Amino acid sequence: MSFAYRYPRPAVTVDAAVFSQDGDAWQILLIQRKNEPFKDLWALPGGFLDENEDPDQAALRELEEETSLHGVSLNPLGFWGRPGRDPRGHTVSLVYWGVIDACAHQPVAADDAKALAWYPIAKLPELAFDHAAVLEAAIRQLSLQSVN
Repeated sequence: MSFAYRYPRPAVTVDAAVFSQDGDAWQILLIQRKNEPFKDLWALPGGFLDENEDPDQAALRELEEETSLHGVSLNPLGFWGRPGRDPRGHTVSLVYWGVIDACAHQPVAADDAKALAWYPIAKLPELAFDHAAVLEAAIRQLSLQSVN
């Protein structure tokens, strides 16, 4: 069954905030974007929700496509949808979080990820979209603190 509406609808994306602890410091896995918008800036792994796709499965799919990580346990964190956060149009992002042992995994940049790296949460690079605000909320909500 097909429906046609007279009003535009936002797109939906999923993002994965994957953390690891390095000694007393928390770090986050980021990808460097291969394409516009925000080409070459760092971002959370993620992408668009496909038609009829479960958001939980989409988050796992996008994480695996961009980092080769699979079998990661992801939990819902929240959603971000402020108009203007994505220059391609109004986009609502469902953000998930997980914690892994970085030493036990070998992530590899793939798909539309040019590179990937672990960044200490206390020293983040310039981030694409509103991912700085997303990570700030995640760090606060998950009570991730580094002991310096």
